[in-house]
Amino acid sequence: MYNHNDHAYMARALELAARGLYSTTPNPRVGCVIAAADSNLYRVLAEGWHEQAGQGHAEVRALQAAQAQGIDVTGATVYVTLEPCSHHGRTPPCVEALIAAKVGRVVVAMTDPNPLVAGAGLARLRAAGIEVRCGLLAAQAAALNPGFIQRMRHGRPWVRLKVATSLDGQIALASGESQWITGQQARDDGHHWRARACAILTGSGTVRADNPQLSVRAVATTRQPLRYVLDSRLTLSPTARIFAVDAATPATLITTVQSAQAFPDLMAAWQARGITVWCLPADAEGHVSLVALLAEFARHEINELHVEAGSHLNGRLLAAALVDEILHYQAPKILGPGKPAFEFGQAAPTQLAAAPQFDCIDVVQLGGDVRIRYQRQHVLSQEK
Repeated sequence: MYNHNDHAYMARALELAARGLYSTTPNPRVGCVIAAADSNLYRVLAEGWHEQAGQGHAEVRALQAAQAQGIDVTGATVYVTLEPCSHHGRTPPCVEALIAAKVGRVVVAMTDPNPLVAGAGLARLRAAGIEVRCGLLAAQAAALNPGFIQRMRHGRPWVRLKVATSLDGQIALASGESQWITGQQARDDGHHWRARACAILTGSGTVRADNPQLSVRAVATTRQPLRYVLDSRLTLSPTARIFAVDAATPATLITTVQSAQAFPDLMAAWQARGITVWCLPADAEGHVSLVALLAEFARHEINELHVEAGSHLNGRLLAAALVDEILHYQAPKILGPGKPAFEFGQAAPTQLAAAPQFDCIDVVQLGGDVRIRYQRQHVLSQEK
């Protein structure tokens, strides 16, 4: 099905796609390689990758690179990590550009989960007489875009929960002291995961205890993720530094419709400071409904949601089966009685079979600490 160079070309396209890890949101990360038609000759003609929403997609940028160098791509093979779009969005359809360029073959890692595409791009290419193959390195392509895939297929973002604990599972001493459980390398690694997220979510307890910024500082990025604070009962002060209005991305407060109605003076104080407030339905316990919250994030085109919160919000998300991935930073320390990473309350499992379960994806040593990455399930694409 694939010639001996196909894997190498697609692997290169995946490398290019990863260059947009911090910048493409809300669009997917996509890379493209245009190669010589002769399967016996390994020769890259042009490359491209999608950098930012509103700018050229990977295929178009690769075609533009070829044109700038005076390279004729007639009959060439195009390797792209996601199905070329077939609809008018922020930019024209990529399939039209490929057809106009008279390429001979298109190899795609995975189909586009966007219902506006979903195989239509491949069909358009085939109808134009272009040979199309799909499914090469699909799992690797999907791993670059778990949030985009989940938002398109299920209407909610990919929820990545980050916790830093001692060996005995504590996130703080009994006194509340928690800075710092892990070392600098682990904290810097955490900034990488912040940077790739579309948004960061925390809770009111974390803001009161730590007064965090939750911005990306340890890695270079052209885009700061949006920041959101869950405060169901309007207990926070608008003066917390996460809400600083002179920040590049001032945080949004999220509360319940009921709290907003019960405390109009508090709502007026938030609005007077120019801070955006989301008012969402409450659950049976008076907290913001997590299902409604994730649906609202999806409506705002949030693909990957990075959660850095306290044990209460962590436990609520886990109990509701809404956590897709856990980044567990573990320090070689024993804290004894303190604050656990997760509090379930009445939602605590009573049987082992009912306990939330994850697959271990990888383990990385970071100085004296380790990062263990878990996923509830793998995001895979099927060949078509």
